[in-house]
Amino acid sequence: MPPWTDAALAARSRPMQPSDLRVGVEGDHIVVTMPGTSFRTSFFIIADESRLVESPAMSVEKGTPSDKRKSFEALAWEVANAKARELGWIV
Repeated sequence: MPPWTDAALAARSRPMQPSDLRVGVEGDHIVVTMPGTSFRTSFFIIADESRLVESPAMSVEKGTPSDKRKSFEALAWEVANAKARELGWIV
């Protein structure tokens, strides 16, 4: 398991917050990560449908409790949708 930063350790002991995540754009993907961890996922837009879809390859540390993985996935979806709206990708 990779070393955890103090911020990541603190985040593990409380519910995840949007401020725990970093969101960026790489080409036509919105990428969401959690600094200090290997948590990473990306989303892309389906233009014909104006909706955001998660890429199938989400990355989390082996042995991560399912509740943390699910929390990350749900929060990542939330911040990615906000970013897509900000970019005008979806309405």
